[in-house]
Amino acid sequence: MDELDFDLLTASLRADAGDLKAFAEALAVKLEQSLPGRTRVERRGDGLFARTKRVRGIAVDTGEVVYRLDVDGALLEPCRLREVRGIVLKTEPLSLDEWIVELSRELTALAATSERERQALQRMLEG
Repeated sequence: MDELDFDLLTASLRADAGDLKAFAEALAVKLEQSLPGRTRVERRGDGLFARTKRVRGIAVDTGEVVYRLDVDGALLEPCRLREVRGIVLKTEPLSLDEWIVELSRELTALAATSERERQALQRMLEG
């Protein structure tokens, strides 16, 4: 992916950021569909008999780094986790904008090394 694709990916991830609840829901779907092997989404119902489940967390594993977005109502808590063999060595809080830019950068780098990852990101941009 070239620099233009990085910008497109960043814009795509930011698309719904005006409404943070909608942003988390849309981002979860977009990442799950495009990168199912790298994305984990945690959903929970709002109550005991809730029919709909809302996104409570999104984690995207890029190898040694996991980008996690915890969702608590309209409050979003983005962070970057440094992992080695499944053990978290460091957790770094990020602003939402930093999280989007850094995740986009990591995904763009992955796409440059893997045709499968490039196709997955292309699907995300088209969807």
